[in-house]
Amino acid sequence: MQFLPENDSLIELDVARPIWDHFYTVAPLVVIGTKERANYNLAPKHMATPLGMQNYFGFVCTPAHATYHNVKKEKSFTVSFPKPDQVVLASLAALPRCGSVEEEKYIIKDIPTFPAKKIEAPFLQQAYLFLECTLHKIVDDFGQHSLIAGEIVAAYIDENYLRSFEKDDQTMIYKWPMLVYLAYGRFATIQSTNVFPFPKNFKK
Repeated sequence: MQFLPENDSLIELDVARPIWDHFYTVAPLVVIGTKERANYNLAPKHMATPLGMQNYFGFVCTPAHATYHNVKKEKSFTVSFPKPDQVVLASLAALPRCGSVEEEKYIIKDIPTFPAKKIEAPFLQQAYLFLECTLHKIVDDFGQHSLIAGEIVAAYIDENYLRSFEKDDQTMIYKWPMLVYLAYGRFATIQSTNVFPFPKNFKK
C-alpha cells in the first residue's frame, strides 16, 4: 500500500530530532503563578490545556525552571489567561533571572498582579480567566520535560468573556478578542470564528 500520494507536496520530517521548529501550531498562552520561597514567580506557558472534561488543567514545564520546583514544593499554582493587549506583560514574565534559579526574579515586582483566594500565588491583573489549582500529579520523563497536572479548586472570569444563551458567540468574541500563541515565536488575536460542523447527535 502506497502511503504518500505521488504528486503530493508532503515532506517527511526527521524524527531523530525535535520537529516543532519546522512549522507553526496554535496554542493558548497562559501565565503560571507560583509561590517561590518568600516571594512569587510568574512564567508564561503555551503547552497548556484542560485535562479531560472535568476540572483538571495541565501544562508542560522542565525541572530546569523554578516553576517546576515551586509547584512540587507548594503543591499549587495559578493560571491566568492574558488578553491580547497583555502579550508584552506575558513576555516580560519570561525574562531570565540575573543569576541562578535560586535568585529572585525581580521583574515580577513590576508586573501588575493580585493574590489568589484559596492558594498562595499571584494572578496577572486584567487577564480574562483565572484558575486556582492544587497539584494533582507530576509526570516526568517526556525527554527533558514534565507534565504538571492540577485540580481546579477555584475559577474566576471577566464577565465580558462569560458565555451565555443571551449572547451571540461571534459578537462576543469580536468585541472581546482572545490571544493565541503560534509556537514558536508568533502570536495572534482571534476576533472572527465559525460554528464547528459537529455530526448529528454528537456528544462530548
